[in-house]
Amino acid sequence: MPWSVRLVGGRGAQSQKQCKKSSFAFYQAVRDLLPVWFLEDMRTMEVFHWEDGGKVSVYSPSEALLYALVHDHQPYARHLLTKFPQSALAVPSQSFSCCQSSAPHLAMAVRYNRVRVLFRILKAIQAFPPSDRASYLDRRGCSRVEGGKTASHVACELVRPECLLLLLGHGASPCLKDSAGNTPLDTLLQQISHTPAANMRAKLLCLDCLFFFVPQDLQFTMKQQLLDNRQRWQDLLGESRFQCLVGLAPPSLFVGAMRVLIRTISPEHFPEALDNLPLPHFLKPLDLKLES
Repeated sequence: MPWSVRLVGGRGAQSQKQCKKSSFAFYQAVRDLLPVWFLEDMRTMEVFHWEDGGKVSVYSPSEALLYALVHDHQPYARHLLTKFPQSALAVPSQSFSCCQSSAPHLAMAVRYNRVRVLFRILKAIQAFPPSDRASYLDRRGCSRVEGGKTASHVACELVRPECLLLLLGHGASPCLKDSAGNTPLDTLLQQISHTPAANMRAKLLCLDCLFFFVPQDLQFTMKQQLLDNRQRWQDLLGESRFQCLVGLAPPSLFVGAMRVLIRTISPEHFPEALDNLPLPHFLKPLDLKLES
């Protein structure tokens, strides 16, 4: 056994050095996409990390899932979420998270654009009690590091349309504000306003996703800026999107129809049920072909 429990069970610099060695070995093993059985043997029998205050701890499923997210080890993430659905999404130790209010896995999945792992996390959350599910989906990140943003804010900030649609379709609120008072829509409009207008297709796709879920009377901070710079925003968004956002025109018939249809899909059947919507394929909002 290369990382012996007996060796790391001592105290002092030797124990801390051994913990760092075994911890890095586990990180490398996940990074190298080694088999799930090997990783679980390491995690449960051989690997320890050093906590503040001199505490030696084994890796929890929650902390292992963070590594799987970073390195896109999909089989390992699937195993952890299937076998340990509650503990895999629990709060990690302070060594792995700056904020102990909730687990950071949703935001991490969005940040690294791990769409398939995010899909599995959202499916695991469906087994939570309704109040726990809502608080998990709409958890605000640390104000110091993440600006109090929810995972939906992060999806808009980093322009992740697939992640955004999955979050909203599973019940994440499009109306919450971060610590600066911005809704996800405000965050996205700020990205759209950046010059040069890079990645505009993905930004407008995110905006179209938001249109399907936001209430028509949503109050957002950027609205006055849109009105004050009407021509610029019409050029950026297109006239129909602009007029709908500022309340000068109702949503298009397509948006209105999609709002009604999407509301008929329960979170546990999202996004698979999108394929059953009575629309031609080219009119469907996103092509999310994900394993169930």
